Amino acid sequence: MAEQATATALTVSLTAPAQRNWPETVPASGWLKPWQEAVIASETSGLRITDVLVDVGSVVTKGQTLVRLSQESVMADLRKQQAAVEIAKASLTKAKANADRARQLQPSGALSDEKIVEYLADEQTATASLASEEAALDSEKIKLAQTTITAVDDGLITSRSADLGAVVSAGSELFRMVRQQRVEWQAEISARYLLRISEGLSVEINGPDGQVIDGKVRLVGPSVSTDTSRAIVYVALPADVRPRTGLYVTGNIELQTSPALTVPETAIVFRDGISYLFTSGDDHRVQRVRVETGRRNNGEVEIVSGIDRASRVVTSGGAFLSDNDLVKIAEKN
Repeated sequence: MAEQATATALTVSLTAPAQRNWPETVPASGWLKPWQEAVIASETSGLRITDVLVDVGSVVTKGQTLVRLSQESVMADLRKQQAAVEIAKASLTKAKANADRARQLQPSGALSDEKIVEYLADEQTATASLASEEAALDSEKIKLAQTTITAVDDGLITSRSADLGAVVSAGSELFRMVRQQRVEWQAEISARYLLRISEGLSVEINGPDGQVIDGKVRLVGPSVSTDTSRAIVYVALPADVRPRTGLYVTGNIELQTSPALTVPETAIVFRDGISYLFTSGDDHRVQRVRVETGRRNNGEVEIVSGIDRASRVVTSGGAFLSDNDLVKIAEKN
């Protein structure tokens, strides 16, 4: 009769904690930003934009024409300077002929020393004048080349200030682009982890739309914010992954692999904000054990303290149990 009065509370399954080798992770959060931005600006001034060939969102290649400026005034100055070069060449030819004759007649005394010096000086002046005019011609050719504004690298146009018909000034920003379309994650971490993070560590990022992005630590920031006691870790994303910049995402940086004593997540019972497990002894009665949890992975959770490998843990249904309840152990198939 006494045995009949003692009814079992629940049929449960038991499992032994498993020993896993899991990577220790550091939680991080931050913004997706361009790896590097390039500013494309005008190098000349006073010219009107005649063609705008790309817009925001355009993918461009290095050397591709983005904007054309008016060339009429530049071409006129170029032709004028070409004429100046021809005049300088003619002057040099005349001065050189006079200087050569002076050098030939110098031994005979047919020309005075003063005249000989004058002819030789004229030759040097004409030579220098031609060099100056040719340099000015090169400058006009550069100005002509600057009327065609090209992409400085492969990349993605992210902003445009170039408007058709606008007159530009030197240094005016026309476009901004993400170089090589590379996006990186600038992840903020607690400064206490800083010494344990190095280049090349694997990173798992919770990307947009729930997708997981695998990255690598590219650079560890050299300073820590005095306001937040956090540092920035720069994470490179794969070349074929190009999420939108400006998004705030979270993720984890994987440190070294370390042992973890794990149980199924279903074994954890939360009461009043505290984590518990139920363990069973040989008498088929369960004991409620307070535990401290750690990492989680693939439906398992790390138990930092509270049990050891010899414990027999109730895998599920703990929410319906009380301390010292008598249970029936389900047979394993």
